[in-house]
Amino acid sequence: MTNFRSVSDAMQFSAEKMKKNGLFETERMICDVYCFEPGQSQSPHTHEGSDKVYFVLRGKGKFQVGGEEKDLAESDIALASSGQRHGVSNPGPERLVVLVFVTPKPSH
Repeated sequence: MTNFRSVSDAMQFSAEKMKKNGLFETERMICDVYCFEPGQSQSPHTHEGSDKVYFVLRGKGKFQVGGEEKDLAESDIALASSGQRHGVSNPGPERLVVLVFVTPKPSH
Protein backbone atom coordinates (compact mmCIF):
# COMPACT_ATOMS: atom_id res chain seq x y z
CA MET A 1 0.00 0.00 0.00
CA THR A 2 1.23 3.46 -0.82
CA ASN A 3 1.16 6.20 1.81
CA PHE A 4 0.52 8.96 -0.74
CA ARG A 5 -2.26 9.40 -3.31
CA SER A 6 -3.57 12.09 -5.63
CA VAL A 7 -7.22 12.76 -4.85
CA SER A 8 -7.65 14.40 -8.26
CA ASP A 9 -6.36 11.28 -10.00
CA ALA A 10 -8.76 9.11 -7.98
CA MET A 11 -11.86 11.11 -9.01
CA GLN A 12 -13.78 8.87 -11.39
CA PHE A 13 -17.46 9.18 -12.25
CA SER A 14 -19.99 6.65 -13.54
CA ALA A 15 -23.08 7.45 -15.60
CA GLU A 16 -24.97 4.58 -13.92
CA LYS A 17 -24.55 5.43 -10.22
CA MET A 18 -22.48 7.24 -7.60
CA LYS A 19 -18.91 5.95 -7.73
CA LYS A 20 -16.81 5.10 -4.66
CA ASN A 21 -13.11 5.44 -5.41
CA GLY A 22 -10.77 3.93 -2.83
CA LEU A 23 -7.86 5.98 -1.54
CA PHE A 24 -6.71 4.10 1.57
CA GLU A 25 -7.87 1.06 3.50
CA THR A 26 -6.36 -0.37 6.67
CA GLU A 27 -7.60 -2.79 9.32
CA ARG A 28 -9.06 0.21 11.17
CA MET A 29 -10.43 2.64 8.56
CA ILE A 30 -11.50 3.33 5.00
CA CYS A 31 -10.85 6.56 3.07
CA ASP A 32 -12.68 7.00 -0.24
CA VAL A 33 -13.63 9.76 -2.62
CA TYR A 34 -17.30 9.57 -3.65
CA CYS A 35 -18.16 11.06 -7.04
CA PHE A 36 -21.77 11.96 -7.90
CA GLU A 37 -23.10 13.07 -11.25
CA PRO A 38 -26.16 15.37 -11.05
CA GLY A 39 -29.20 13.36 -9.96
CA GLN A 40 -27.20 10.54 -8.31
CA SER A 41 -27.46 9.62 -4.64
CA GLN A 42 -26.29 7.30 -1.90
CA SER A 43 -29.38 5.75 -0.29
CA PRO A 44 -29.76 6.43 3.42
CA HIS A 45 -28.29 3.61 5.52
CA THR A 46 -26.58 2.98 8.87
CA HIS A 47 -23.30 1.53 10.12
CA GLU A 48 -23.47 0.02 13.58
CA GLY A 49 -20.12 0.44 15.31
CA SER A 50 -18.58 2.76 12.70
CA ASP A 51 -18.51 6.54 12.31
CA LYS A 52 -18.46 8.26 8.90
CA VAL A 53 -17.15 11.72 8.02
CA TYR A 54 -18.14 13.46 4.76
CA PHE A 55 -15.98 16.39 3.56
CA VAL A 56 -17.13 18.21 0.42
CA LEU A 57 -14.28 18.81 -2.02
CA ARG A 58 -16.28 20.10 -5.00
CA GLY A 59 -19.87 20.96 -5.78
CA LYS A 60 -22.94 21.03 -3.56
CA GLY A 61 -25.14 18.27 -2.20
CA LYS A 62 -27.90 17.34 0.22
CA PHE A 63 -26.66 15.38 3.23
CA GLN A 64 -28.92 13.49 5.60
CA VAL A 65 -27.66 12.57 9.07
CA GLY A 66 -30.15 11.26 11.58
CA GLY A 67 -33.30 13.37 11.32
CA GLU A 68 -31.47 16.35 9.82
CA GLU A 69 -30.92 17.26 6.17
CA LYS A 70 -28.54 20.04 5.15
CA ASP A 71 -27.16 21.49 1.95
CA LEU A 72 -23.37 21.35 2.08
CA ALA A 73 -20.85 22.95 -0.27
CA GLU A 74 -17.09 22.99 -0.78
CA SER A 75 -15.16 22.79 2.53
CA ASP A 76 -18.27 21.80 4.56
CA ILE A 77 -18.09 18.65 6.68
CA ALA A 78 -20.60 16.29 8.31
CA LEU A 79 -20.37 13.47 10.86
CA ALA A 80 -22.64 10.41 10.93
CA SER A 81 -21.96 8.65 14.22
CA SER A 82 -22.45 4.92 14.67
CA GLY A 83 -26.09 3.95 14.17
CA GLN A 84 -27.17 7.28 12.65
CA ARG A 85 -29.00 6.95 9.34
CA HIS A 86 -27.11 8.88 6.66
CA GLY A 87 -27.10 9.46 2.91
CA VAL A 88 -26.15 11.93 0.18
CA SER A 89 -27.82 13.24 -2.97
CA ASN A 90 -26.64 15.55 -5.71
CA PRO A 91 -29.59 17.57 -7.04
CA GLY A 92 -27.20 19.20 -9.56
CA PRO A 93 -26.53 20.93 -11.80
CA GLU A 94 -22.80 20.34 -11.09
CA ARG A 95 -20.86 17.25 -10.11
CA LEU A 96 -20.35 16.53 -6.40
CA VAL A 97 -17.08 15.15 -4.97
CA VAL A 98 -16.86 14.09 -1.32
CA LEU A 99 -13.91 12.80 0.71
CA VAL A 100 -15.18 10.08 3.08
CA PHE A 101 -13.61 8.46 6.15
CA VAL A 102 -15.15 5.45 7.92
CA THR A 103 -13.72 4.17 11.19
CA PRO A 104 -13.49 1.58 12.50
CA LYS A 105 -13.77 -0.25 9.20
CA PRO A 106 -17.18 -1.97 8.90
CA SER A 107 -17.04 -5.76 9.12
CA HIS A 108 -19.41 -6.39 6.17
